[in-house]
Amino acid sequence: MQPSAPALRRPSGLRLTEHRLHDASGSATPSATKTKAMKRTRGFTLIELMITVAVIAILVGIAFPSYQAYLVRNKRAAAQAAMMDIAQRQQQYLLDNRSYASTVSAVGATVPSRVTQYYTLSIAVTAGPPPTFTATATPISGSTQASDGTLSIDQAGNKLPAGKW
Repeated sequence: MQPSAPALRRPSGLRLTEHRLHDASGSATPSATKTKAMKRTRGFTLIELMITVAVIAILVGIAFPSYQAYLVRNKRAAAQAAMMDIAQRQQQYLLDNRSYASTVSAVGATVPSRVTQYYTLSIAVTAGPPPTFTATATPISGSTQASDGTLSIDQAGNKLPAGKW
């Protein structure tokens, strides 16, 4: 004698007819695999969408201020490069004319438009022995650089404020 196959266990109240499960009232219930397949084809739930939006909002909240700070530093670096060029041209002007130029155009420097959009460049000259100059970049109020502060460089190469250079 061979041992009999183990009997399949069905949840109470369900009977098997033609490969479908029926509950006690006789109505057919879909199989578990069919139910999972139906749920996957419907799309995203509201909770899933809300979690995605929350994650994106957190990432934007972190990334956007960092990006703005990067833009301020980039514009400041452009102004600093223009001021270094002016300081170098002032030294050449001093050798040629025995005095410093009082305007940016007098030294032959052209200030890039990406600097003039955010800063006003000026030169203050003192004629006394020894002659001195201070080139200053003042942020234009209302621009993104307004809170950055004034940058300056003098004939000795002293750069203020020291923490911004």
